[in-house]
Amino acid sequence: MNDLLKIAIIQTDIIWEDSRANLEKFQKLLTGMTLHPDLIVFPEMFTTGFSINPERNAQEMTGEGILWMKKIAGELNSSLAGSMIIKDNNDYFNRFVFVTPDGNIQHYDKRHLFRMGNEESSYQTGVERKIFRSGNWRICPQICYDLRFPVWSRNRNDYDLLIYVANWPEPRCDIWKTLLKARAIENLSYCIGVNRVGTDGRGISYAGESMVIDGKGRILSDLKVHSEDIIYTEISLSDLRKLRDDFPAHKDADSFQLER
Repeated sequence: MNDLLKIAIIQTDIIWEDSRANLEKFQKLLTGMTLHPDLIVFPEMFTTGFSINPERNAQEMTGEGILWMKKIAGELNSSLAGSMIIKDNNDYFNRFVFVTPDGNIQHYDKRHLFRMGNEESSYQTGVERKIFRSGNWRICPQICYDLRFPVWSRNRNDYDLLIYVANWPEPRCDIWKTLLKARAIENLSYCIGVNRVGTDGRGISYAGESMVIDGKGRILSDLKVHSEDIIYTEISLSDLRKLRDDFPAHKDADSFQLER
């Protein structure tokens, strides 16, 4: 992957707390793909839905979900991204996993746990902001509620693409769309937001509204409300660099230091 990055974002319903059934569902969706993207992005907790029952749903980094991602990444020659419930050293994390076609795994643990959904009572807080490398692209991974905290995602000229995977409830979809655009504009970055649809095991409904946004806040592609579908988008690193050269607002950004 050099200048152009071909992306597929997958917006679906998620079968409640049934990893195997969800992996089979995604397998069928991917088998039917007509294009071959460089990057495929799934929603948050794409193997279970947003569950606060990690004891019965968690997998380890050697579990079937990770093995499935490695297998599919190799078969499709695509990088895969999405979050899962992961058990690591007897702690549970909402972990964003990024797998490349050669089997390399990078991960980010969700920093901002959604207290209104009691997420903080079941999961450990992530402490490290991560930047993934994929060819010439620098990617900043984020998860759902992280979207509300702009300092955490502030671009320090260290990424080109911001990805939010989410289970963002339908009543707050206007906020979802507004903040995705804001994060793209303020960071002069491409921004991807991938949300689920359907109703989860707690009766919470999701409308989707997944989208890809450029550094000017323009929606390059989006998915219809409540639709289960895949959408393909191509983004350009040279276009982004030209935007930053023409409008170098990042040079006037305030310096700061993150604390735990």
